[in-house]
Amino acid sequence: MNINKVLIIGAGTMGSGIAWWFSSLGIQVHLQDESDEQLLKAKEYCTSQTLKWAAKNQLDQRITQDILNLTKFIKKNEWDKDYDLVIEAIIENLEIKKGLFRALDEFMDQKTIIASNTSSFPIALLGEDLTPERQTNFLGLHFFNPAPVMKLVEVISSVHTDKTLARDLYSWFEAKGKAPALCKDSPGFIVNRVARNFYGEPLRIAQTDDEQKFKEIDHILKEVGGFKMGPFELMDLIGVDVNYSVTCSVWNAYGQNPRFTPHKLQEDLVKEKRLGRKTKRGFYRYE
Repeated sequence: MNINKVLIIGAGTMGSGIAWWFSSLGIQVHLQDESDEQLLKAKEYCTSQTLKWAAKNQLDQRITQDILNLTKFIKKNEWDKDYDLVIEAIIENLEIKKGLFRALDEFMDQKTIIASNTSSFPIALLGEDLTPERQTNFLGLHFFNPAPVMKLVEVISSVHTDKTLARDLYSWFEAKGKAPALCKDSPGFIVNRVARNFYGEPLRIAQTDDEQKFKEIDHILKEVGGFKMGPFELMDLIGVDVNYSVTCSVWNAYGQNPRFTPHKLQEDLVKEKRLGRKTKRGFYRYE
């Protein structure tokens, strides 16, 4: 498995983090987004990450100066054809993702591995419009936020994915310091299926928009449960809208099973554009 040139599509928090992690390995990266503002934010993020990790001596000093030049920030019409790996990290919208994969299938070399960073959609469903040849080279690679720090990567094969490809990627990520997990192609995979209760039960306990209750629940789960972050802190970090979207997706995929039911409190915050750290207010205020 040789990965020397990567395209990441979506320059939000997750896409930027994934792009920077690959560049920190000395790999050439193209980070694509259609928003100039988002690309600028991503460039600032990648620069600050490089300088921060270099200051802590957590980067190979031989490549520290090169990392700033390894990532190219591009638009869709600037794609190359010869990427070894393409990872989609855009909005969690089924039809938008499927449209993107159809375009990638038509444009990219046949050798290019195409992957989705989806949190919840089955890989077979995302790839159902792809050519049979491409489906064998299509899978899920689900990173966790913040991608440079979190070691887990879920490697998800559909029924069509070449099983050798999944095993080879597992070995590649393991050799690069990640902790990969081979996952069955089911809604939410492993972590996001289990995590629905980590978010859902605290929301049901809090019931109302009360920051003091959020703090109390977060404190108990950190102090007693040993979690590094409480559920409300983590939802604010991930993005309340992203977390809510995943919950809805998993809930619908499992036939609206009551244990996955989205909570109205979270829905209300999304409607109010209180999306967490990125909007300076979610369950908490950030000044």
